[in-house]
Amino acid sequence: MEKKKVLIVDDQNGIRILLLEVFSSEGYNTYQASNGKLALEIVKRESPDLVLLDMKIPGMDGLEILKHVKAIDSSIKVIMMTAYGELDMIKEATDLGALMHFTKPFDIDELRMEVNRQLKSGGSSGQVAVGS
Repeated sequence: MEKKKVLIVDDQNGIRILLLEVFSSEGYNTYQASNGKLALEIVKRESPDLVLLDMKIPGMDGLEILKHVKAIDSSIKVIMMTAYGELDMIKEATDLGALMHFTKPFDIDELRMEVNRQLKSGGSSGQVAVGS
């Protein structure tokens, strides 16, 4: 079975390194980008299964990057990471197709479990039909 791919997009080096270690040890092929331009190059080249995307990135912000990712491949799952209570941006991100957001400083275990849930479920949206 091919390893799932996770792309981490954050301008903070420490967060990228941390998440890289966590998701590499979970068995994912892990990529990182410090800006939108790099992130979109990786999306086009590697077609990741899931993108962990920081909302506040200098240059092209998280919403811009999200729009471009979804335009390249709408099936890529995106989880936003945000440092502020940017409720309007979070709502917009959800409208644009982000699954959810984690507010920094986030619980790394919660994030890890959520990524595993999204990637190991194998379902397109993770929704299961119950009943007849």
